[in-house]
Amino acid sequence: MTRGQKFVLALFLIVCASSPSFAQGAGAIGDAANTIKSYWGPVSTLIKVIGAVVGLIGGLRIYNKWTNGDQDINKEILGWGGACLFLFLVPTFVAAFFNI
Repeated sequence: MTRGQKFVLALFLIVCASSPSFAQGAGAIGDAANTIKSYWGPVSTLIKVIGAVVGLIGGLRIYNKWTNGDQDINKEILGWGGACLFLFLVPTFVAAFFNI
């Protein structure tokens, strides 16, 4: 047996041995979904709290720019509003995806 053949054989055996560990099937997906369901309540609340704090800070930044006479605050307002909308829509989509 040549060195190349030994390498190919060893690689084939490693792939065959590791394949069952990656093929968890529907049971693993069900376990992952159950784990996400158990953590989802606190995570959803945490996302909303972080969104509220970041939203307040963003609102204060926009107010500060507006009162200082900055003429180009439209993109700040759109970015801030889009981020707030994203943070409040993500929990809805994740809950619908995992049927929570």
